[in-house]
Amino acid sequence: MKNINFLLSFLAIGTFAFLSSCGNARYKSYDAACMSIAVFDEENSEEYPTFDENRFLSAQTNPLSTFSLDVDVASYGNMRRIINQGKIPAKDAIRTEELINYFSYDYPSPTGEHPVNITTEVAPCPWQDKHKIVKIGIKAKEIPTENLPYSNFVFLIDVSGSMYGPTRLDLVKSSLKLLVNNLRDKDKVAIVVYAGAAGEVLPSTKGKDRQKILEAIDNLSSGGSTAGGAGIQLAYKVAEKNFIPKGNNRIILCTDGDFNVGVSSISELEKLIETKRETGVYLTILGYGMGNYKDNKLQTLSQKGNGNHAYIDNIQEANRVLVQEFGSTMHTVANDVKLQIEFNPTHVNYYRLIGYETRLLNNEDFNDDQKDAGELGSGHTVTALYEIIPVGVENPYKGKIDDLKYQKEKANAENYSSEMLTVKLRYKKPGENESKKLEVPISSITDNDQVISKDFKFAMSVAMFGQLLRDSEFKGDATYSKVINLAKEGIDNDEYGYRTEFIRLAEAVNQMAK
Repeated sequence: MKNINFLLSFLAIGTFAFLSSCGNARYKSYDAACMSIAVFDEENSEEYPTFDENRFLSAQTNPLSTFSLDVDVASYGNMRRIINQGKIPAKDAIRTEELINYFSYDYPSPTGEHPVNITTEVAPCPWQDKHKIVKIGIKAKEIPTENLPYSNFVFLIDVSGSMYGPTRLDLVKSSLKLLVNNLRDKDKVAIVVYAGAAGEVLPSTKGKDRQKILEAIDNLSSGGSTAGGAGIQLAYKVAEKNFIPKGNNRIILCTDGDFNVGVSSISELEKLIETKRETGVYLTILGYGMGNYKDNKLQTLSQKGNGNHAYIDNIQEANRVLVQEFGSTMHTVANDVKLQIEFNPTHVNYYRLIGYETRLLNNEDFNDDQKDAGELGSGHTVTALYEIIPVGVENPYKGKIDDLKYQKEKANAENYSSEMLTVKLRYKKPGENESKKLEVPISSITDNDQVISKDFKFAMSVAMFGQLLRDSEFKGDATYSKVINLAKEGIDNDEYGYRTEFIRLAEAVNQMAK
């Protein structure tokens, strides 16, 4: 009997604590909404998109590789958060290209008519002997902050119950204050929030009235379910109402991605955001929270709309995204940027694009101006790496297939015998519907001709790290020790310490993996 009484007392205390925690979350009821907190706090409730890694393709039978440039970096911030919790991230949380593109690289700026410039390098592969790595670097035109067009911002803030806490809504409020403190007098901000429903809590307000904006942010509190679709629709309506011609019209969505009322499924969100693509309003997505983070939904919003996606794990990251890299994050200089690489089978046996699995395009999409692709912001750098198996080197990953009867043994490329590949890039200037094309060939070079830049070494170390975290079939003889040593060789221009921080993360994983 004593045991039963003790058990009942224990359950009563536990129930009281549970309801109290829900009350702290500012829920008005403790039924379904309260139960959702218990689920959200489970580690396995985070959701990530799954995908198969790019494989090696034959340059003879598949000479073209086409993809949309990716300016998202959310995977890096999320990875850092998980490692700092003493855990190794799940492989689906790792998108290698987002790890690589978290860092800026010292690429030459465009000087001609085009707002983008292409640079290339070739080096031996650090994780697979006899293979090579080709680096394609893109640099966007940099516009000084004082010369940027005025901004029409709509802060779209998730204030549902799942956003309660210091790493969620509290961090959102601190993050947005950093941006508000750097507004110019003629910039504008409106605030839309959503929980069980959506509403405008601050009409479009000039930057010179920043105290009014800051007070509106301070007054936000969390509670209720998550009508994210309704919030997105209202935010676009507000942005279009206050549209600045030739200005920076942008929604900044701050959420954990856990939409559960109204338009909430990935397919529904995809359809919704595609209908908003032509409004001229851009979308920046800032992911927050842990334990219930829905990366898969935020990736859909980012890739199907004109936008970018970052994960904010601390106030330093918020400062990097919203202050230090304001132009590249918030002001677009090139739309629908696509790359297409043509490989010359005279020199290339097989090739593999490292990352970008969720950004692949059909080859015919490259010349299709109706096909959506990524955007580049002022001063932004984007990097793509290919692992190359040269002619004469056997492909260790090749499966057994019958020999083809109807293919030519050699490519008809006598006039281009010195070229390894050609990089083609298409983009549109903001407000224009017709794309322009750049084209840059890369000559085949020997190892003796190469001086490998520190940027290239660092990018390869990050790529190696991503492949190890994903336990990639193609990681070769990569080790965390190799990652660390190569990254140390790539330390250069590390003003904010991001590269040094990467080395510390790699060192931590190296110890955890033992």
